[in-house]
Amino acid sequence: MDEHYLADLMAAGLILTDDGRVCCYWQSAMPDYHDHEWGWPVVDDRRLFEKVCLEGFHAGMSWQMIYHKRENFRRAFKDFDFHAVAQFTDDDVNRLMEDNSIVRNRAKILSTINNARRAIALVEEAGSLAAWFWQFEPAGQDRPATVDLPYWQNTKTSPAAINMSKALKKRGWTWVGPVTTYSLMQALGMINDHLAGCQCRVQVEAARAKLIRPSGLIKR
Repeated sequence: MDEHYLADLMAAGLILTDDGRVCCYWQSAMPDYHDHEWGWPVVDDRRLFEKVCLEGFHAGMSWQMIYHKRENFRRAFKDFDFHAVAQFTDDDVNRLMEDNSIVRNRAKILSTINNARRAIALVEEAGSLAAWFWQFEPAGQDRPATVDLPYWQNTKTSPAAINMSKALKKRGWTWVGPVTTYSLMQALGMINDHLAGCQCRVQVEAARAKLIRPSGLIKR
């Protein structure tokens, strides 16, 4: 393999995988997540709620650690069925605080229970979580023409993410700051932040193009 080619890839934040694909540099740390999940559109309410919760747990911590604990989180929080989580009591909080397979942060555990209750109210308001969240998808002209490495490294939030954060906080949600909501938009496929040149970027954009956006009665 040409060393100059590999050096150019590295400078652009890209790597060549063992099977010969060009991908974002972090693909080697979480290949399945990078290739099959990050950036792919999510409109299922339960999986959407899961991503909201895990992004909250992610705040101030390594996403790789949260990702590798995801099955434990699913077990602990009833597979993120927000109707079930909304019924959690103090006994459940104590149980979760003793569960060393997840992140034992009381504030974040309480936030997950609170947000489950807020999720039920949001479904009543908009018809589904997906309908409410996807209203914040930025228009094409509000996105960069090229997602290169400097943009990826320096962009931590956006006007759309700030608006989402404010609207969620207005409704009583917690651990949904503008950096967290931007990360959520990436995870839900509302934006495609795979780097230019990454083969998954093209696949994700094709999936976004085919997506039928959820709709409902929306009040910001």
